[in-house]
Amino acid sequence: MTLRGLKIKLTAALLVVACVASGCRQVEESAGLKVAPKSLRDVPAARLAFRFEPDVSAEKLPERLRKDEAEEPLATIKTDFETRRGNTDALIRTVVDPSGQRALALYGTSATETDFRIDLYSVEGQFIRNVLPPDLTGVFPSEVAWSPDGQSILFSGIRNPALSASPTPAPAGQPPDITQAPAQNEQPLTAPSVAPAIPSVQTFRTEQVYVGDRDGFNLRPLTSREGLIYFQLGWSPDGSGVVALACKEDEWDSRRSQGLLPAGRPRLITLEGGERLLDDRATAVAPVWSPDGSKVATAFDYDVAIYDAEGAQPGGAGLSLQEQLRAASADYDARVLKKGEPQGGNAQPNSQRGGSQAPGASQNSSQASSSQQGTVASVLISLNPVVRLEWVEPETIFAETAFVRFYRSEPLPTFKYTRWHALHLSPQATVLGSNRRAPRRVI
Repeated sequence: MTLRGLKIKLTAALLVVACVASGCRQVEESAGLKVAPKSLRDVPAARLAFRFEPDVSAEKLPERLRKDEAEEPLATIKTDFETRRGNTDALIRTVVDPSGQRALALYGTSATETDFRIDLYSVEGQFIRNVLPPDLTGVFPSEVAWSPDGQSILFSGIRNPALSASPTPAPAGQPPDITQAPAQNEQPLTAPSVAPAIPSVQTFRTEQVYVGDRDGFNLRPLTSREGLIYFQLGWSPDGSGVVALACKEDEWDSRRSQGLLPAGRPRLITLEGGERLLDDRATAVAPVWSPDGSKVATAFDYDVAIYDAEGAQPGGAGLSLQEQLRAASADYDARVLKKGEPQGGNAQPNSQRGGSQAPGASQNSSQASSSQQGTVASVLISLNPVVRLEWVEPETIFAETAFVRFYRSEPLPTFKYTRWHALHLSPQATVLGSNRRAPRRVI
């Protein structure tokens, strides 16, 4: 065969291969087969797959999860409280804005034991103004937060006519005299706001979500559902919305009486006041946003639930971790806690044993387990429900499991057998047009 003839045959073969490949692509597109997405943002929650990595080492955890140290108030503001306010106001927490220029000072007064007031400060410790009107008080101090761009503040508030602002702003028309030079070696005191009294804002008898601007003005409620308690608030990455849990008053009181963490139903809240319920199940696990803001995740016992936060028809799905956690806990008990592996594979999780349940534990599953006849199950000490999520990268969610118990002598719950695990997300290899549902449920 001549060289020219060989070239002609090779060219013809390449053309055949190209045609076959093109035909395959056309068949795939006409059949609705999935095209690889550019990012997980383009993948609906119901089409996510995951790989479970148990007992992630401390070296692989983000720094904030490794340290998890107690938060200290800003020293400059703490000094101002100690020198200028005396024993009247007790500083609880300071929250610095993303620019590092301003801070919110949360403090209790003699009028309250659990709620708090909010004042705006410079990071140098200079008082700027009171933020809350006299009849509104803040609740859940750990949840007060600046928006990612530092232009708004977020907190839960409740009506409390007994409270009054402190220090009291000067009456309108009577500005304080700040023209006199301070004595030598004396630091001038920043005058309280000389603006008119803080405008009143709509208040409620149960905890609602409030926002305000970076200057401490324009306070307004985002929610107004009297009788519901909103908590576990979290800004979206772009500051366009908020995720929260909410429950009824009797549900809150019932869990407190049982020594359980409060649990609520997850929901999305827009800055225009729109609200979308994500699930009709209650959880104690704070919802978290994906880094790109396209999804929200929380957990129910041993399942992680992921919801679409955007799209014309948002949905969701559950990722069941029970079997993976059971296998990992058997190994953990034998390797770390030096306990023998359970016999028969019927080990009970800690949320299904006697005593206090861990947050989010299912009472129905607990009752079902206790009703089993003729089964003596060993206990896996380290098998506990998910109590916290951290979505650090679009493809990675860290899930913490722990046993939580309340003691009457302690104001806060005690966490035992804490372990961090990782869920590595990826798209499912499925046909778009199929009716196949997610492993647990589509919400």
